Amino acid sequence: MHGNHWSRFCVAIVIPFIALADHGGDKKGDSGNNSGNRPFVSSILGSIPGLVVGGVPSGGAPWTIDTGRASLSPNGKLNVEVRGLVLTTGAPPNLVGTTGSVQMVAASLVCGGSGGTVAASTDGVPIGTTGDADIDANLSLPATCMAPVVLVRVFVSTAVPGSQLGPFIAVTGFNKSGNSGDDNDQQ
Repeated sequence: MHGNHWSRFCVAIVIPFIALADHGGDKKGDSGNNSGNRPFVSSILGSIPGLVVGGVPSGGAPWTIDTGRASLSPNGKLNVEVRGLVLTTGAPPNLVGTTGSVQMVAASLVCGGSGGTVAASTDGVPIGTTGDADIDANLSLPATCMAPVVLVRVFVSTAVPGSQLGPFIAVTGFNKSGNSGDDNDQQ
């Protein structure tokens, strides 16, 4: 009887730890260690001049965004949505609140964080005068992509193929304001 009591005690202690270790696939509490079987999802921020991510420079003027989100599934399905991606204070005053000369954007996946390299890019899509664009594409992904970053880049359709991708004007990340992920005004 004494041994049976000990077994119940061990079960009562061990079961809650197993439950914590296997949270049932609800995507809560995985601390980013998801074995590559869950999508990468992030909010998007407007860029500031002077940055380089994955060998790609940021645009020459600051950009802000009302809302933005990027998601990339392990099978390569990329969805990028930006709303209100426009030039902000620091750009020429007559261009603040507009997309300036930018008429199209594309997305690039960088693996290896800011010092990484571009692994794949999309074709260009139109961006509205109010800074709204949706990019839906299927990318050919590398076997492993540590520290993924998605860049929203200027796309120049009239440029020679292979040189149509320009600087980035928005990037995945978060700001310290603590907003729920999509209100990312640059400050």
